[in-house]
Amino acid sequence: MPYWRLSGFYFFYFAALGVLAPFWGLYLKDLGFDALAIGQLMAIPLATKMVAPYLWGWLGDHLEQRMAMVRLGSLLTALIFAAVFFVEAFWPLALAMVLFSFFWNAVLPQFEVITFRYLGANVARYARVRVWGSVGFIIAVLVLGVAVDAQGPRIILPVMLAIYAAIWLSSLLVRDPEHRPHPEEQGHILEVIANPRVLAFFIACFLMQAGHGGYYAFYSIFMEGIGYSKTLIGGLWALGVIAEVVVFIYMHQLLDRFGARRVLLASFFLAALRWLLIGLFPQVMPLMLLAQLFHAATFGAFHAAAIHLVHHYFVGKHQGRGQALYSSISFGAGGALGSLFAGFVWESLGPLLTFLISALISALALLIAWLWIEDEPRPLAANPSG
Repeated sequence: MPYWRLSGFYFFYFAALGVLAPFWGLYLKDLGFDALAIGQLMAIPLATKMVAPYLWGWLGDHLEQRMAMVRLGSLLTALIFAAVFFVEAFWPLALAMVLFSFFWNAVLPQFEVITFRYLGANVARYARVRVWGSVGFIIAVLVLGVAVDAQGPRIILPVMLAIYAAIWLSSLLVRDPEHRPHPEEQGHILEVIANPRVLAFFIACFLMQAGHGGYYAFYSIFMEGIGYSKTLIGGLWALGVIAEVVVFIYMHQLLDRFGARRVLLASFFLAALRWLLIGLFPQVMPLMLLAQLFHAATFGAFHAAAIHLVHHYFVGKHQGRGQALYSSISFGAGGALGSLFAGFVWESLGPLLTFLISALISALALLIAWLWIEDEPRPLAANPSG
């Protein structure tokens, strides 16, 4: 397995997220947009994730040229992002964000399939590769926090362009693994999706990311309004991802010991608690540190457990679309609608109710997962009726 080449792609891909998630809202605020417009613009990368991953997943499952698609998508992302340097009005900026985020969001699920095929039977070791994405996020968010404090939010643009170029360059170093024939007896993917536990899984994942909408769109703006410096805000983001790194290192042990279902339940519970802490006690630094440590569960453990279940639910010729559906429904639809809703609530009702509603959404995800998600499913695509 080409461990370092796979890890390098994750490093740069999530370094881009380490710029976009914490600081793009500050850049939009610097351009003069209000909370409602910021919520709408921040929803765009998430909204394109509703469409792009599944479209490219379908192509990948049928063409079996996944790395060629990853390279093309990465290159188009970098080229289109250059247009952001020249637009500042709402609609031109929105169009540029739609285009570059469409291709950026399309590539990751395809690369996840590549990674799992290289891992073979060692799927629990996925977190050891994915952890380098978290390292990239940490470095990006720490460096950008200092840079934005020193030079202002406009420094984000050249840094993002450089990282997008690095994603494309790193994709050139990875090739498709040897093709393995799919099982001949596979039902239609709709039969897999219609299984009640798969539906419950997708609904819970949707709600989990919807609950994150206020955090991703407004956390940095919220902390800045309270009086935190951008360097400190970057440090708080980084702390969460450092905790995530620790979880990824030990994730295979957690999955072996507790199973994916229990890990998911714990992540939903801690998400609800996290949003309560941020909404109720934003000026209490020890509680803000604790809330950021919960990122280990609300993203790290959640994502590792969820992608573990997706790998078992969708096998063979359905792998690419299974990963794409997970990305589209949770991070795409859930994240986009969560950001849009948070923008309306933030503008009309304020930060406290935004985070309290986020906590209720996460609690609903916990209830659904508790009632309907089962642990360690047998491969549904090989036996759709089961």
